Amino acid sequence: MSTLSTKDGTQIYYKDWGTGEPIVFSHGWPLSSDSWEAQMLFLASSGYRCIAHDRRGHGRSSQPWNGNDMNTYADDLSELIETLDLKRATLIGFSAGGGEVARYIGRHGTKRVARAALIAAVPPLMLKTDANPGGLSREAFDKIRQGCLADRSQFYKDLAGGPFFGANRPASKVSKGMIDSFWLQGMQAGHRNTLECIQAFSETDFTQDLWKFDVPTLIVHGDDDQIVPIGASALLSSKLVPKATLKVYPGAPHGLAYTHRDLLNADLLAFLKA
Repeated sequence: MSTLSTKDGTQIYYKDWGTGEPIVFSHGWPLSSDSWEAQMLFLASSGYRCIAHDRRGHGRSSQPWNGNDMNTYADDLSELIETLDLKRATLIGFSAGGGEVARYIGRHGTKRVARAALIAAVPPLMLKTDANPGGLSREAFDKIRQGCLADRSQFYKDLAGGPFFGANRPASKVSKGMIDSFWLQGMQAGHRNTLECIQAFSETDFTQDLWKFDVPTLIVHGDDDQIVPIGASALLSSKLVPKATLKVYPGAPHGLAYTHRDLLNADLLAFLKA
C-alpha cells in the first residue's frame, strides 16, 4: 500500500494510477478513495495520472483522535500534493471532499493547481444561519449524528438505500451492490472520525475560500440531490467562483458519481481537455 506520514504522524493511504497530467480526487463522507474508482479507471485509461487518498479517519488511513476538521483535511491534502511534487494538478472534490478542495485553495493557493471541480459539493455552507437562510437546519445534522450513534451500520445502509443514491425515487435502478459498497466504505472509517466530520462538512463556511479560486472550475450537481440541496450549494458556489462553469444534471441524486458515471466521466474529460 502507498502511504505517507503527515506532520502529526497520521498515515494517509493513497492510490496512484496511470501517467500524465495529475488529477487528485477528494472523497465524500463517510466514504474512501474507492468511491472514485469509476472516474479514476476511465481517466487513467485516457492518459491521466489519477491520485486519490483516504481522508484521515476514513478507509485505510489511520484513525487519529484529533484533526477531524477541514483545516487539517486541507493540510493533509497539501502534504500529499507536496510529497508527490504534483504540478498543474486538477483537484476534484465530491461532497465533503469539495469542501476539502475549497479549503485547500483557501489555505494553500493554486500554485500547484491548474483546474478544480466541485461535484455535488458542500460549499459554500450547508448549515442554515441568519446569513445563510437557504441552508439545512442544525436538527437535520443532529439526526445524522443520532443515527450514527444509535446504529451506524444500519444508518449507512438506510442512507445508501434511500436518499444518497435516490433509491427512494420510483424510477430508481440502484443496485444492492452499490448500497453494499457505500456501507463497506463507511464501516471501514473510524467512529469518532466520521462523527466529527459531520460537523466539519456541515458547519464550515467556505465562502472566503471560493473567492480565492483563480483557476477554471467545473461545478456539477444534481437537481434532485436530497443530501446537499442544489439551491444552498452549487447555485451559490457558481456565483462566488470567478471562473466557474455550472452543469446541472436533471433528476440526479447526490451519489451521481455512481448513478451518472458515464455522463460525469465524459464531462470531466471534456473539462480536462478544454
